[in-house]
Amino acid sequence: MPYRRRRRDRGQVAIEYLGFLPILLVVAMAAVQLGLIAYTAQQAGTAARAGARSASLDRGAGPACAAAVSAWLADGTDCGAAEGGDTVTVTATVDIPSIVPGWDFGPARKTATMPLDH
Repeated sequence: MPYRRRRRDRGQVAIEYLGFLPILLVVAMAAVQLGLIAYTAQQAGTAARAGARSASLDRGAGPACAAAVSAWLADGTDCGAAEGGDTVTVTATVDIPSIVPGWDFGPARKTATMPLDH
């Protein structure tokens, strides 16, 4: 009798694992996506600071802003500068990549202000 019971249960673990696998994949993809969101926000902050530093030295914000971002994020990067009195403010906008089609998080925006170097 014990022998029969063992044969009937054979493969049960594999079936349970296959049922749980989609949940594990979704959790893993969500973790990777959260990492991408954090990395993109960090890159936007770096781009804004680099652009503001360059604009404060009268070199323009655009080239420094784009150069400060990782190459694979550079195509979705946009920087705008605005002078106000003795300061320049640069806002960097970087598109957040999505690893799952249909998940859209919009862009990450960061702003940096630096004093003008006259």
